[in-house]
Order: sequence, then C-alpha cells, then structure tokens
Amino acid sequence: MIVIDANLLLYAYGESSSHHQKARAWLEDVLSGGESVGLPWQSLAAFVRIATDPRIPGYRRSAQEALDEVSRWLEQPVVRLLVPGERTFAVFRQMVVEGKASGPLVSDAEIAALTIEYGGVLHTADRDFARFPGLRWVNPLT
Repeated sequence: MIVIDANLLLYAYGESSSHHQKARAWLEDVLSGGESVGLPWQSLAAFVRIATDPRIPGYRRSAQEALDEVSRWLEQPVVRLLVPGERTFAVFRQMVVEGKASGPLVSDAEIAALTIEYGGVLHTADRDFARFPGLRWVNPLT
C-alpha cells in the first residue's frame, strides 16, 4: 500500500511550489493506478488546514474547494482512508519513544504508526521520517 503524506498532496495542488509539476503527475499516476493507496486522516486534515490558510502563499483555496478535492481523492477506487486501529497506540508509542519525537514530530509519529499498522510504504518528501524505526518510506520526487 502507498501511504501519502500531506506534503505531497500540497505540492500537487500548490502551483507556486517548485515540486508542483512532478508531484501532480506522480499523484495522478498513483490515484489512477492499480496499487492500493492509503490516505491517513492526519494527511487530509493537514491538507485542508494548510490549503485554506490565507497566510501561506500558493495554497489559497476556500474550505469548500479543499474539501471537494479531498472528496475526489476518497472517491477513487484504489483509495482507502486510514484511521487508527487496535495497534495504533502501541506503534505510536514506539515511534515517539524510539524516534525521539516531540513537538511537531509527534504528528509525523502518528502517520508513521498508521503506515506500519496498515503495512504500507510512506511516500513523503520529509526526511524527518527516517527517525522512525521499522517505517518503510520513499521520496517519490527524487
């Protein structure tokens, strides 16, 4: 399963990003492909939060536009919404402790835990995920 971090979603839809074209093409290929795609709840909420923040250039969307985009992703046959399961807290705890996560990195630990629980490979442009033991991850933009 391909698990997608928020930064790739934002790059794909932030026209001012230097990664926009590559991320957009990658996301379109993934969503129309045959491999299962997991979208963590946290990634979707982060996309909406950042895409609607008027202080962040390049992502200015109304809440309705951002939510409509998320709905389109979730309607794709290969996409699955990833939500916490029975093992999430135990894995999350391990990610926080062994990955020495605090502050903003705790959100990364949440996504790492979900990715591990679902047996996926996290696709992200954020190297901070290297800190989490047992997490398989790749940067599709390199």
